[in-house]
Amino acid sequence: MKPEEFYHQFHVWLVANGQNYVFGLVVFIIGYLVIRFIKMRLRARMAKKSVHSTLRPFFQSLTIIGLYVLLILTVFRIINFELSFLSVIVGSFGVAAGLALSGTFQNFAGGVLILMLKPFNIGDDIVAQGQDGEVKSIQLFYTVVMTYDNRQVIIPNGKLFNEVIVNINREQRRRVDFELKLGYIVDVEQVKGIINAAIKAFPAVLHKPAQPLVGVIALELDGIRFTVRVWVNTKDYLTTKIKLQEKIVKDLREADVKLPTHHLLPGT
Repeated sequence: MKPEEFYHQFHVWLVANGQNYVFGLVVFIIGYLVIRFIKMRLRARMAKKSVHSTLRPFFQSLTIIGLYVLLILTVFRIINFELSFLSVIVGSFGVAAGLALSGTFQNFAGGVLILMLKPFNIGDDIVAQGQDGEVKSIQLFYTVVMTYDNRQVIIPNGKLFNEVIVNINREQRRRVDFELKLGYIVDVEQVKGIINAAIKAFPAVLHKPAQPLVGVIALELDGIRFTVRVWVNTKDYLTTKIKLQEKIVKDLREADVKLPTHHLLPGT
């Protein structure tokens, strides 16, 4: 092609399409400046709204990337760039990535929901996925739980959020429940008096939301089953339960109340 023909064809193309490219460039520059402004405002807005620090980079990146993609598609549209082939490639890649990373996306979605809905926080004691312990870390893809026997358990958030979660210390108070079985030869009122006296010796026992309850819960062929229910602060739950049971057994023995022996293991 001769230079004269090239310049002529370029001049024709420039007259026909030049204004679209100039307009597209102007739109891109303005859009870029607007996105930078939105990015700064978004960062300040999230800090003011107390969005979880783990979620902030994700939401910021997702929003900014989405705006950039929208800007680029708009510019391509202005300059009449053919997008059909690009759309096919992006769509195929998206399907393949979705199939390959379905489990990862499930964990990611679970992590986002946990951080947003907050069924538990760092420092809470939870029971989930057959594990119980203190939550040490909440990440986007997994949650770290330290069990009471000092084992670190990493639970995928997809499984964690889709199953039952028991938050042990979300509430400030818990009820201590336990039962004991004695023979029919015991005096029910005497046993109740001993147990109530033992309960009164524990300052950790609360009288709200309900008074301590001691009574016969069941009559069985081999004995009378007593139930004990007292309310305590959550932090005192385990200590109170252990110490109260020990004191009740000790006080019953000191009062010569006959304790059952037929449930002892062989050799004891």
